[in-house]
Amino acid sequence: MVDAPERPLVAVAGPTGSGKSDLAIAIAEQFDGEIVNCDSLQVYRYFDIGTAKLPPRDRRGIPHHLIDILDPDQIFTAGEYARLARETIAAITARGRLPILAGGTGFYLRALLDGLFEGPSRDQPLRDRLAAREGRRPGSLHRLLARFDGDAARRIHPHDVPKVTRALEVCLLMRRPVTELFRLGRDALRGYRTLKLGLLPDRAALHERLDLRCSRMFEGGLVEEVKHILALGFAPTTKPFESHGYRQVVQLLAGELNPGEALFYAQRNTRNYAKRQMTWFRREPGLVWLKGFGEAPEIQQAALDLVRAFLPGRTGPAS
Repeated sequence: MVDAPERPLVAVAGPTGSGKSDLAIAIAEQFDGEIVNCDSLQVYRYFDIGTAKLPPRDRRGIPHHLIDILDPDQIFTAGEYARLARETIAAITARGRLPILAGGTGFYLRALLDGLFEGPSRDQPLRDRLAAREGRRPGSLHRLLARFDGDAARRIHPHDVPKVTRALEVCLLMRRPVTELFRLGRDALRGYRTLKLGLLPDRAALHERLDLRCSRMFEGGLVEEVKHILALGFAPTTKPFESHGYRQVVQLLAGELNPGEALFYAQRNTRNYAKRQMTWFRREPGLVWLKGFGEAPEIQQAALDLVRAFLPGRTGPAS
């Protein structure tokens, strides 16, 4: 029996502000594609300006999926994203179109393509003990994780206490390193072959763009957007408000920062976030780097050539 050929899937990854949306749309226009969001914030309704969410009028008629699917107070895991994204990709393929992932959340991309280890259920008494330990000695959980699983400790930022806590919880409950369990327990995406394109603009140019974009977000209504979301009844402690830009506006409205400080920290945190994204994607196996911004004609042409070669028998509409 001959196995069915694997279906094509294209992913456009890279740091925030690198032009992923522009490149994804260019590919979709050329190869009859539909875009699947791979950004952990753009799944939430109302969070538009600070997430640089592409408004419908700028999507050039290309269908976009998994955007604005949740209220801000809804919990959404990488595993749930992987399930919904797989269903969406299958539906796009069934319509005879090309699914194109676009976004900068590397953990979502990894969950979709490689699968996730489900892990044991939460153990609240254990979590309470770990939280008390961290409260007494900040940073102690990350140091403890480094003893049990050095690979996991290197991949998780010491300040990301929720992820550190979960990794430790799994290690302690399963009595094995969490990275070993991840390798054994993942359910990888089947039936697809994936072309992964990564945007790698010049760092100084990217930082300049990110600083300017932050300024324009504040000038373009970010504070008013946050006021509107809060007026709808969503608490400032909901998950999306933890992201750069939004967190600073919440602090501004609470009187903890003045406008200049809010902008400064939003810009700084956005640059740091872009750096973390690049660190993550450099570890992504098989990713093909394009050294520039996604809207640059030469980058788009290089990407279209790669996609064309990836799709046997398809040339796409004439340029």
